[in-house]
Amino acid sequence: MDNELTLQRKRKLELWAQQGNPRYPYAYRERSPSSQVREAAGKLAPQGVDRERKFRVAGRLLLLRKVGKNTFAPLRDQSGDLQLHFQADVLGEAEYDRVTSVLDGGDIVGAEGWASRSKTGEPSLLVEHLDLLTKALAPPPEKWHGVKDPEFRMRHRYVDLFTSPQVQRTFWARSELTRELRSVLHREGFLEVETQVLGRVASGAAARPFEAHYNYLDEDFRLRVSLELPLKRLLIGGYERVFEIGKVFRNEDMDSMHSPEFTELELYWAFADYEDVRALVERLLHHLAGKARDLLPGERTEGLVRSFTPPFARVDFGEALEKESGISGILDLPVDRLRTMAREVGAKITAETPGGTCLEKLFAHYVEPKLVEPTFVYDHPASTTPLAKTHRSKPGRVERHELYYRSMELSNAYSELNDPEDQEQRFRAQAAAKGDDENFAYDAEYVEALRYGMPPAGGLGIGLDRIWMILLGAESIKDVILFPPTRSK
Repeated sequence: MDNELTLQRKRKLELWAQQGNPRYPYAYRERSPSSQVREAAGKLAPQGVDRERKFRVAGRLLLLRKVGKNTFAPLRDQSGDLQLHFQADVLGEAEYDRVTSVLDGGDIVGAEGWASRSKTGEPSLLVEHLDLLTKALAPPPEKWHGVKDPEFRMRHRYVDLFTSPQVQRTFWARSELTRELRSVLHREGFLEVETQVLGRVASGAAARPFEAHYNYLDEDFRLRVSLELPLKRLLIGGYERVFEIGKVFRNEDMDSMHSPEFTELELYWAFADYEDVRALVERLLHHLAGKARDLLPGERTEGLVRSFTPPFARVDFGEALEKESGISGILDLPVDRLRTMAREVGAKITAETPGGTCLEKLFAHYVEPKLVEPTFVYDHPASTTPLAKTHRSKPGRVERHELYYRSMELSNAYSELNDPEDQEQRFRAQAAAKGDDENFAYDAEYVEALRYGMPPAGGLGIGLDRIWMILLGAESIKDVILFPPTRSK
């Protein structure tokens, strides 16, 4: 049921229509961004009007303020805010009363008039004619400098955007950074591709999938949890450098650093290994930090450029875990002992949890909080990583590195396993260790593809929402996702 404010706005819309105006016009062409009017008005003296040129602008009214026979209404479009000045002496008293009586904050209008400056020096458009383009039936929030309630912001991102220029700048900057990332990868010789979102097996990561039923095939499919295995099939097909930026879906927790639906970059580079990928990650992040500084200049982004200047620090997984836990030979402990230790630091561990998972939980507890500046963690235990090559000189390890910053994992890279028999054995061992747990899927089609021969390669995965969160100065991953998932009301 409509409240009284909405009913008042509906009555104003009906009055406007009864006066012969279209209720919802189709277009408003040949308009200028409000920034052009501000620039022209800025050259005038207070109370000056430039009647040599007319401007047409369109946008959302923020509020209305009446002072005698003058009404002032800030208008917001994509280029910023501009004050509209309705003056009875210019419009004529009848037209002035007609127009201002139907307007409310939140309405979308088109206005034609002249650049001017108010008595207080505010750049303005002195309105000669106004069109009501869209009546806002729902009243906007009272505060036009940004919605504060976080739950409202997530559910009503569109309101968050039109009330907060800062939020708009954040998502504009995210778009620019994504475009820059693509440009850098293209210059590095990578081909952008798109792969399937639905598959029979959700493989490439240990994560619980979302499920869907394919009616035509009468089969259950799963939304992808990773981009990895389809992209590596393309290396088998003859492409040497490929990347994809796309959504992946993991039916798991939500918090300030995790979202069940997130944007991932994955790339695969034939005839390279994880050291080549490390250098590429350093180049990428240093460049993107510089772009963030250009988009949002200030000491914060200057600090990011300094932090992400290569070379980044690097630590050995096992050495770092031994040092911070104080336990020698921790990688070689029996799995029962690892499970007990992981439970002691608060991890959720069952009687079937593999040793590799326990080591990752212990690493998260003891080491990750210490990784403040950009740091590569190198050479993980083989039990943690079924898709990476065995380390060429460290028994029991794989050639893998993860990049951390402010205790957050930002990237994950391997020298990719391309031995089909070894891959099949690892998949089966992992599946057996986890029983019926869907988080560890056996992908028979990928093993079949490997039998045709995949070149040696380095691979990389980056959760882009976390990168944008850091570069844009956001407090939570939800602040850089336009429409994050929320609970139903």
